[in-house]
Amino acid sequence: MIKINNKITFSYNKPPIIIAEISGNHGGNKQKFLKLIKYACLSGADLIKIQTYEPKDITLNIKNSNFKIKKGLWKNKYLWDLYKKACTPFSWHKEAFNITKKYNKILFSSPFSIRAVDFLEKFDVPIYKIASFEITDHQLIKHIASKKKPIIISTGMSSLGEIDKAIKIIERYHKKIIILHCVSNYPTQIKDTNLNRINILKKRFKKYMIGVSDHTNDIFSSIASVSLGVVAIEKHFNINKNKSPDAKFSIDKIKLKNLKEVSTDTFLSVKKTLNPKIAKRNIELRRSIFAKKEIKKNEKISLENVISLRPAIGIRSNYIFNIIGKRARNKISRFSPIFYKNLLK
Repeated sequence: MIKINNKITFSYNKPPIIIAEISGNHGGNKQKFLKLIKYACLSGADLIKIQTYEPKDITLNIKNSNFKIKKGLWKNKYLWDLYKKACTPFSWHKEAFNITKKYNKILFSSPFSIRAVDFLEKFDVPIYKIASFEITDHQLIKHIASKKKPIIISTGMSSLGEIDKAIKIIERYHKKIIILHCVSNYPTQIKDTNLNRINILKKRFKKYMIGVSDHTNDIFSSIASVSLGVVAIEKHFNINKNKSPDAKFSIDKIKLKNLKEVSTDTFLSVKKTLNPKIAKRNIELRRSIFAKKEIKKNEKISLENVISLRPAIGIRSNYIFNIIGKRARNKISRFSPIFYKNLLK
């Protein structure tokens, strides 16, 4: 269990924490960025996550083939141009944190550089995330871990060995770690979600809780992950179907609300045991043995003079063959329940 505050606790004994990832869906527009955060707060997210970087934190402003994306959703874009549009400028952060405070929510971030970590510390963030692409940046991981705050690690593209190495760095400082299964394909097709890897991660990293970062464009695989036991579900969040960098693998307000509600209901359906009071009440609606007609004193009990009916008042119906042939200790009126005290031994 990892407790962030009185409302947010990561635990296998609670419904999964829903994380709304704002990412680059603001498309470089500050007002849309702030609006996204507001609607994430109002649409069921438990935590809201942003990405703290500017282009210089990730790449160089060089326009040659080495810095051009060759495949996928962002094919033929230069890294600098993509990150310039998708980044969250440092100057936007203060207002973003103010909005989440207003709605009594928690904002946290994936920092992509050491200077980004130091900048976020000014806002006293209670938790950090290491993005999939940064899981091999051991210098960055060490710096984040040194802050001794809970860390979420996303594992897209990662081998178990790479995850091991990242965790060992963090363990020098603390063991407040949550591992997210992730497929770094944007968007991820349902057939490629590979949710069974959640079980592999659970078996390999028994000391740590497992969640999922879902890059599909719907909530189906997220809901399916709940039955496998996850403590967190991260989804990219958008408020309209514009052409922002991450729009094709994001969900809107309605789906975010549905995700929160359905994931909670799914958790309750697979994790909670039946209330004993309900079980007792239902058992009382089972059958018991009644006198089909008046049974005289010393008369033998037979299938001709008893019947199995609801409710379960007397001897339960599954004992009917145990009492056949026994004699009545006293007269038993028609339609009266039969108790052991009515029978001779």
